[in-house]
Amino acid sequence: MTNDHPFLGVMLMLAFCVLAPLGDSIAKLLGGTIALGLLVLARFAIQAAILTPLVIWSGKGFGLPPRVLRWSLVRTVLHILGIGLMFSALQYLPLADALAIAFVMPFIMLILGHFVLDEHVGLHRMVACAVGFVGTLLVIQPNFVEVGYPALLPLGVAVIFALFMMVTRKIARAVDPIKLQAISGIQATIILAPFLIFGGLQTGASEMAISGTTWAMLLGLGVIGTLAHLFMTWSLRFAPAATLAPMQYLEIPFGTAIGWLIFADLPNGLAALGICITIGAGLYIILRERWLSQQSQDAPAAT
Repeated sequence: MTNDHPFLGVMLMLAFCVLAPLGDSIAKLLGGTIALGLLVLARFAIQAAILTPLVIWSGKGFGLPPRVLRWSLVRTVLHILGIGLMFSALQYLPLADALAIAFVMPFIMLILGHFVLDEHVGLHRMVACAVGFVGTLLVIQPNFVEVGYPALLPLGVAVIFALFMMVTRKIARAVDPIKLQAISGIQATIILAPFLIFGGLQTGASEMAISGTTWAMLLGLGVIGTLAHLFMTWSLRFAPAATLAPMQYLEIPFGTAIGWLIFADLPNGLAALGICITIGAGLYIILRERWLSQQSQDAPAAT
């Protein structure tokens, strides 16, 4: 079935690029009145509630080899930290700016791959990484002037999600993606629930009396986050990763549009320039990877 329906894969990735910033916008709306811990717990608990029945229905069960289970727990902790930092950043930064800064992640992954996994990273990609960092700094600078150190939170998100992706790569072949996400939701719920229960929701005691609309938004946050990741996973079953990777940068313009419609936020001139530079550097790396891959495939035929 793989790559049989590229148009469907593209449409699924497009849905992800819309849903992901939409979920972030809900978190931004709720963040002023709901404790961060409850936001993150709702995100993962609803993920577990949606995906657990799918795993049961598939008959694959929840068992994992001990090594994979340990790494899945590490992955879950990284996911909790990454989402928590992103939800925190959204309380200080415009949606588009937070997304653009966090999109330094591909560059961090290349650097980690070079220094941690001893992967080859050529001069072109290192220069593109440097240019991408410059673009990110241009986005950070006006936000840093306005809000201070919270403008650096998306950089933390990028580092954590780079590590998250490296761990995911390490175990992805050993476990079905939906099963992995279901287990992650269960693990995160088990980790977070005791802190909120025994801590008495110290940072947000008013959550016990919040309105039905707010609870509906919490439900929407979990559903949208879960669907977004499912759409991204399913898109890779129908279209090549090389086709889909550049599309992920559409999350930034969609985030800009959503931020403008909901919060009347738009990046200023310097931040907009930085966003364009970051996108351009990221697309250059992706397109060069595609070209190198094509060259390596064509080489045996030429000999």
